[in-house]
Amino acid sequence: MTMSNASHDKPAMDPALLAKLTGGLGDRGRVAKICSSFGEIYSEFFPDVIKSETGLDVTVNYLGCEIGYKNHLIEDLSANVTLVDATLRNWSQNITLACGNGFVITLMEHLLGATADTIEEPADRLLSIIELDLAVMVFDKIAKVLRSAVNAPGGFEPSLSAPYSHDMRARPQEDRPDEFAAAINMSITLAGIVSEFSLIVPQTALLKTKVTPPKPKRQASSNSAEWTEQLGDQVRRSHVTLEARIRLQDLTLRTISKLMVGDVIPFRDHGDVRVEVSANSKELYVCEFGRSGENYMVRVKDTMNSDDELIRHLMN
Repeated sequence: MTMSNASHDKPAMDPALLAKLTGGLGDRGRVAKICSSFGEIYSEFFPDVIKSETGLDVTVNYLGCEIGYKNHLIEDLSANVTLVDATLRNWSQNITLACGNGFVITLMEHLLGATADTIEEPADRLLSIIELDLAVMVFDKIAKVLRSAVNAPGGFEPSLSAPYSHDMRARPQEDRPDEFAAAINMSITLAGIVSEFSLIVPQTALLKTKVTPPKPKRQASSNSAEWTEQLGDQVRRSHVTLEARIRLQDLTLRTISKLMVGDVIPFRDHGDVRVEVSANSKELYVCEFGRSGENYMVRVKDTMNSDDELIRHLMN
């Protein structure tokens, strides 16, 4: 006669029930109320934070919250967002922050001197390397407001990963159980361009938190000008790949179809050969083609736009 293992006879406890018993899942109304408190704080204080850093006016509105497993909440976010993994000692080790790429792109254009009437709705795209640097600042300020609102014991600063695109998020480990969380969703508007940002926080942290408004800190107005100048200098030192296009002599399709290795196609221009130089599909300069010693080169003859316009073109 064989004896069964007693542990196999007991059905596994429902994950939701276990989470409720251990403080990892709360009543929907209670969680929604806590998330609403975060929304109120960000609506009131985050515009001041952006203003003090950049000198720009934004408006923030609470959009509501979503409740579910944390990985599912992140998967449900728009693909046009950038993410950061965050920890706050004595509060939560598993926070995810998300910011719409449109806000970072629009913010970058403003900081590079564009005016509201020239900025269009940004395309859905990944952030450039320089825009990712700007995203670091945005996420840092989102995290600082969070830290002030929850007032975690010890007064530790948040720790943030490098920003990464939504599609580059590492696949969750199958052997690691998921947590119940809430996605606190907010809109942020700059010069009429509306984007969103979110905090995805485990309910184990939310349910033990009494949200308190942070104490406003007035920063010197010179911070904005200094920070913007540093960003502009960084942009101007970035490397850009240039492309040069030379127009060749017209040939018939019959001739083109019979070209062989070693055949020569003449330039269309006679004398100084016109070259159009571009980067990121944006035309930058009109040049002439020539040689300098053993090297071929182009000499700039005319520019397409002003310095600032060229930089804004290259950033798009």
